[in-house]
Amino acid sequence: MGGDKAPQVPVAGAVAAAKEGIGILLVGDSEVLLRELATHGDVPGGITVVHASDRIHSAEDGVRAVRNKADASMVVACRQVAEGNASAVISAGHTGAMLAASTLLMRRLPGVIRPGLAVPMPSVLGPVVLLDGGANVECKPEYLAQFAVMGRVLARDIMGIDDPTVGILTIGEEAGKGTDLVQETYALLEGTEGFIGNIEGRDIPMGTARVIVTDGFTGNVALKLYEGAAGMIFHEIRAGLTSSLRGKIAGMLAMPTFKGLRKQVDPEEYGGAYLLGVRGMSVIGHGNTGVRGMANGIRLAARGVTSDVTGHIQAGLEATLR
Repeated sequence: MGGDKAPQVPVAGAVAAAKEGIGILLVGDSEVLLRELATHGDVPGGITVVHASDRIHSAEDGVRAVRNKADASMVVACRQVAEGNASAVISAGHTGAMLAASTLLMRRLPGVIRPGLAVPMPSVLGPVVLLDGGANVECKPEYLAQFAVMGRVLARDIMGIDDPTVGILTIGEEAGKGTDLVQETYALLEGTEGFIGNIEGRDIPMGTARVIVTDGFTGNVALKLYEGAAGMIFHEIRAGLTSSLRGKIAGMLAMPTFKGLRKQVDPEEYGGAYLLGVRGMSVIGHGNTGVRGMANGIRLAARGVTSDVTGHIQAGLEATLR
């Protein structure tokens, strides 16, 4: 029931994923969900409606709402994972509430200090993973060291990146550059698998590191700037190609290339961000996500389950503690 286009988009995304054999629990007002399912005609098997009488609205305080609304759809959905009825949960609803519900109900993996929000982003070499994307505004070096382990697993098992490299986002490549947090994190990661050192903001779109670790404040600023810059570039390209007859002709010839580029930078390609470090896959979609984004989020969450991302994260963290 969460997101700007609920329940239409979550239901349509679930139907698309169910056609590929993925089992779905649709959580929310059963009357509303069954009515929406009926609009899709011959609905594939594997979809079960789980009733939840309440929902969390965008203006509410996320943590307080999770604690006070036991029958909100997001809370009930996370409880399905906690109770073993599902292996993954996805919502395009209230981000703060989803972070809280996933952490409080699904609980952290053993040894995880703080779960991190991993956000897939495009680069010239393919997808990169940025974390933390905003779950932890203030971080300690130990958090970022764990983010590096978790991010490598996500990049390898879901994004299909062989031997992902890890970089710390800061203001200079040299080991001594950056805040105390950056320098202490560097010392923790030095010599670990995949670590290549510090990277700067300009290195993100070049794919210099395929996993970028930083605190949630910096990560969220970088993410929003990235999204805004992409939107501005496409706006200017569209304006230039529609301002004259010559531009329109050039646009028609270049349309296949632009469509491919648009798909590459489209956040719906990966369906949302992944909260890593909890007992199960938790995917947080954009509030305005479309059917494609919702379906892709479900598909990638299912891939994370079949490739045992959670188990690999736990094994990776245990190895660093030896």
